[in-house]
Amino acid sequence: MCGISGLLRRAGGNSVAINECVMRMTAALAHRGPDASEVWTNPGSGVSFGHRRLSVLDITVAGAQPMHSDCGRFTVTFNGEIYNHLDLRSELEAAGAAPNWRGHSDTETLLYTIRAWGLERALQKFNGMFAFAIWDSRQRTLTLCRDRFGEKPLFYGWVGADLVFASELKAFAVHPYWDKLVDRAALTSFMRYSYVPGSRTIWQGIKKLNPGCSVTFDHESKPGYLPQPEAYWSMRQQVIAGQGDRLTDPAAATTEMERLLSQAVQRQLLSDVPVGAFLSGGIDSSTIVAVMQKQSARPIKTFSIGFAESAFNEAVHARGVARHLATDHTELIVAPSDARDVIPKLAEMYDEPFGDSSQIPTHLVAALARQSVTVALSGDAGDELFGGYNRHVWGAWLHGRLAPLPDPARRMLAALIKALAPEPANTVGQFAGNFLPGRYRIPRAGDQLAKIGRIIGARSPEHVYELLSSIDDEPTKTVLGGSEPESWFNEQMAGIDQPLDPLGRMTLSDALSYLTDDVLQKVDRAAMSVSLETRVPFLDRDVVEFSCHVPPDMKVRGSEGKWLVRQVLDRFVPRHLTDHPKTGFGIPLDGWLRGPLKSWGSDLLAPERLRRQGWFDPRRIETIWAEHQGGRRNHGHLLWNILMAEAWSDRWCPGQAVN
Repeated sequence: MCGISGLLRRAGGNSVAINECVMRMTAALAHRGPDASEVWTNPGSGVSFGHRRLSVLDITVAGAQPMHSDCGRFTVTFNGEIYNHLDLRSELEAAGAAPNWRGHSDTETLLYTIRAWGLERALQKFNGMFAFAIWDSRQRTLTLCRDRFGEKPLFYGWVGADLVFASELKAFAVHPYWDKLVDRAALTSFMRYSYVPGSRTIWQGIKKLNPGCSVTFDHESKPGYLPQPEAYWSMRQQVIAGQGDRLTDPAAATTEMERLLSQAVQRQLLSDVPVGAFLSGGIDSSTIVAVMQKQSARPIKTFSIGFAESAFNEAVHARGVARHLATDHTELIVAPSDARDVIPKLAEMYDEPFGDSSQIPTHLVAALARQSVTVALSGDAGDELFGGYNRHVWGAWLHGRLAPLPDPARRMLAALIKALAPEPANTVGQFAGNFLPGRYRIPRAGDQLAKIGRIIGARSPEHVYELLSSIDDEPTKTVLGGSEPESWFNEQMAGIDQPLDPLGRMTLSDALSYLTDDVLQKVDRAAMSVSLETRVPFLDRDVVEFSCHVPPDMKVRGSEGKWLVRQVLDRFVPRHLTDHPKTGFGIPLDGWLRGPLKSWGSDLLAPERLRRQGWFDPRRIETIWAEHQGGRRNHGHLLWNILMAEAWSDRWCPGQAVN
């Protein structure tokens, strides 16, 4: 895993000036690749590539980038891993298309796969996580490519007369002609979701390349021209195809899933540096660790963190799983002060407003792992592919029971629920949980009840999903003059030409947006800030395509989500070690904002500051803050969005209003 940057200047130009610009951009990504830095410039074509290297495969100079084909036609700067690159090398050799290999890096394999079969066929063959730029000197074209799920970030856009691309937005900020124009619509979307969805970014004119897409510019591209990206793979199409070919035998499906996960883990263990895994004690990470340990002759290294607050502490669950699997486990119980010390770093780490507060424990566990390993496998994506979130389990069921109620009855019920203060209900729920089996315990019961109050008036299962996925139900009231654009994932959902069951629509929506734009970006920035590479076996292409054939009743069965994943885990770990409610990788945000973070929050949300800035409605924010401080509501996640936007503003555009 690395950091990439570069530019294309239509008229060419002075090689020293172009080189210096890309050197500055690349230096801004030093945390992504501390092992080496290189810049290549072709002034006649006006193209320049930069690369920061985190050495993982072929740590010799034979794996250095930017890398050129021996014929001189292709140059690539690449971030990520191609997990099936050894298979591709064998295929190239069998076809007589292999070069005289200089080393054993997957970058070299990628380069010659493209030369042998062309870019489109090569993208179909790659199984991995990647973002790369490739220059074709014969066609004089620059093409940007991103993996199927967007595990690796890639941004692009015009800065002055330069087409610029980079792994992170901070690289754009050092370009001499950078013009900081904040996108009001993107800010509004951020308030709803805690992230900027789809191809937009917080900056006007700068795009994210959508997952599973490539975009090509020729040397005559004029400033401002942004061609439509082309999709080489579509999750939507995979789900539609799977509708007509469902698995029917649960035992056979369990065996096949174990085989595919084992194959994925084996591929992703390929490394020339130490590899470990995150272990929360939940279903997904425990399954990945169990499969890893089965393949290892030595105890694998696993890492978890915990909090003193019992409602947020998963370390005890991770400890039990690690003990059973006999891993080499490292655990860190984080003091509140340790977690709060991360907050001043977040605006630099996430150089776009990002409000998922699990960014803090994710960074802490990544920093813990980096002390011992360079690569860590995670259990991410199991929820989105196999139905693990509470909304997957209860969303359609609740709507089916609430929808028949007359509107006056629903409004009355919603009012009663909203009248309940959440913290007393949380306390009652925690006490009751002491007498219930693990799967029936409800962490933060008051907050869960508040969610039910939000969805009582929902018009459809899709509306239930939208409400449960929203942090701010009415972001256009929060952002002054805000408007919400149609997002890429909504367009993808609208393009489905046959009915999907409610669970299928929810999991597909999560895979297209929440997984890509929240979960994967959160982990990428948190881990790369400490130069740790993360890998996601659940996003192996074969596992993902298999998931599209799994019927709803093998994903959610009764009150049990991720039923099929649990069947695999049951083959390795006793159920009593994993039979506990899903808590998520959270922090005690509500309490912190009433306690140790209150002063910090008050300063950032001061009405006079908000009025000067012109981003948010000061009266609405003041009401939300007062309700939270008085304990009448838990607005922690909504307030965190605003606080993260304010902290980001102070770092990247102090004193600037939204356009």
